[in-house]
Amino acid sequence: MLKGRIILQTERLSLHQLTLTDTPFIIELLNTEGWLKYIGDRNVKTADQARQYLINGPLKSYADNGFGLYRVTLKNSHTPIGLCGLIKRTYLPYPDIGYAFLPGATGKGYAEEITKAVIRFAFNELQLEKIFAITLPGNLPSVKLLLKTGMRLEESFVEEKSNVILNRYSISNKEV
Repeated sequence: MLKGRIILQTERLSLHQLTLTDTPFIIELLNTEGWLKYIGDRNVKTADQARQYLINGPLKSYADNGFGLYRVTLKNSHTPIGLCGLIKRTYLPYPDIGYAFLPGATGKGYAEEITKAVIRFAFNELQLEKIFAITLPGNLPSVKLLLKTGMRLEESFVEEKSNVILNRYSISNKEV
């Protein structure tokens, strides 16, 4: 079983801090068709690249921000099925919520269940006043999920590094 401090639990899922023992899972998830299409190739193909991704990404975020991306695990089997959490990007004034799931875990309501729980966690535990979500306009499953969680479209913008058009959604602690 994978270790990592439990952040929260829902009826079917638990959210855990990632650790270096998550290396094989990270390689699998970051190379799925959905990750590559909607998030982008992070060039994580080997165990060493996955460890570096963890060290410089989620683990660094936990230390610097007190939050980050977390491993989503089925409570009954302890099977990792995805990531969900908060990311602090330099070009956004508030953290944004991110999520990605293995193909076998899609279409079962897991993303909505854990995303709603992370939004509550962000406002109740972290005392954030607002959170964003960013997605490609053509990522219709993600757009649909964000609207179900109560987020609303704020604007479309061009991300400077990639020159890609993204939609930014938001929700404030007053709306939950």
